Amino acid sequence: MVVYCTLPADGLPEEEVDRIFRALADSTRRDILRRGLGSEASVSDIARDYDMSFAAVQKHVAVLEAAGLVVKRAQGRQRLVRTDPERLQRAQRVLDEYVALWRARVDRLDALLTEDD
Repeated sequence: MVVYCTLPADGLPEEEVDRIFRALADSTRRDILRRGLGSEASVSDIARDYDMSFAAVQKHVAVLEAAGLVVKRAQGRQRLVRTDPERLQRAQRVLDEYVALWRARVDRLDALLTEDD
């Protein structure tokens, strides 16, 4: 019998957790997040560093923004992007919950295996 456990996921709805981890699944988006941790950058500046179209970079930023991982604001004609470190920390807490779940399962299995010793 397989038992599934639904975690509270740090209070985030499952759809939101899905959006966050889909956004994190792409290496370009993770790189954009790293760049946005230190300071704001314009979408144009970000796009210059990638071997893809401006529109493709805009789409990556839009996925990150929809997941709440970046904040985008207008400054004149530019759109500035910065990473939201609190949102990244929430993603880490979700992962920590899964680690705790699996550690508890391994501990229970270990206890069962050593009962007869």
